[in-house]
Amino acid sequence: MTVRIALRNLMHDRIRLAVTLTGVIFAVVLIAVQGGLFVGFTTATSCVIENTEADVWVASRGVRNFDVTHPLRERKYHQVLSVPGVARAERFIVQFANWRKPEGGMESVEVVGFDLESGLGKPWAMSAGSIDALRVRDTVIIDELYLKKLGVTQLGQAVEISDRRARVVGLTRGIRSFTTSPYVFTSFENALEFTHLKSDQLTYVLVLADPGLDPRELRAAIAGAVDDVDVFTREEFAQKTKWYWMFTTGAGMALVIAACLGLVVGGVVVAQTLYATTMDHLPEFGTLRAMGAKNGYLYRIIMAQAVAAAFIGYFPGIALSHVLVHLAEKGGASIVLTGKMSVGLFFLTVIMCVAAAFVSIKRVTRIDPAMVFKGA
Repeated sequence: MTVRIALRNLMHDRIRLAVTLTGVIFAVVLIAVQGGLFVGFTTATSCVIENTEADVWVASRGVRNFDVTHPLRERKYHQVLSVPGVARAERFIVQFANWRKPEGGMESVEVVGFDLESGLGKPWAMSAGSIDALRVRDTVIIDELYLKKLGVTQLGQAVEISDRRARVVGLTRGIRSFTTSPYVFTSFENALEFTHLKSDQLTYVLVLADPGLDPRELRAAIAGAVDDVDVFTREEFAQKTKWYWMFTTGAGMALVIAACLGLVVGGVVVAQTLYATTMDHLPEFGTLRAMGAKNGYLYRIIMAQAVAAAFIGYFPGIALSHVLVHLAEKGGASIVLTGKMSVGLFFLTVIMCVAAAFVSIKRVTRIDPAMVFKGA
């Protein structure tokens, strides 16, 4: 009975219903997009770390994030290899470089050089070409999202990286950089030439632990045996990088604030629209009070009204959100809206609508039943 009355309240005035649903849809889209930007940014900051099988990362002392670090000497790599518990260690390069487009113009890129034999740090989600093609000198793999940005029209096209000839032999799909510098994957040997590092330099040592050995134990062993380096497990380094870009830079804090504002503004919009809907039906609630309806009964009607609005408004809202995310991805924006996030947003919408209903409950329970007879 309460559900029927709640639905009739919503459906009685189609214009008011449209306004209410528009408010819910707007809130869903706003929270989905702002939340997706936040998650997309944090995911992009550490995507290479999290998609690398290395258990432990060894970096120069004082490193604050994955993208900016000082080179290490190769002797550090050999010292790491000698630590008990190290099943495999590989040299790894991450350095910024200049990319000269075929038609002219420069772009900044982030060169990622990895060992071809072990594959630690290799690109994932290949969409064209192959990683084996990197065995040829001066070959690189880029993400298809950045083809236009880097002036590439086809596989095999020649470009220049740091004034050295390079040839695109493969494409990935979905490997986004959160900076304006796309990732360029290549072999370790090629990366040395593209970044002008010395032959005995590298930026990271990637380590695989012996089977059954806790990476945290190996991290402690390496830290005790090799001086003047920082050592992290994969999870620790990913978290450190996320924390740096999200909370110590203006861009990260702007996204945090925007995500919080999206939640607050969405909640306020829902509260306002549901409050207005309830206020439009004060005479009906007054009639129920005059007929002897208890407060609990009125509560259930208002709550059912809020849940119904959440159900009806959520589905077009999330559908529109996915459309906007798809369009944004084509434009290069990193917005993540997964299935789990969509489900979570559904429950958040219901909670928002129910919480918003409490704004109007106090007003309804104070209705004087005599207003019905006064023509109020």
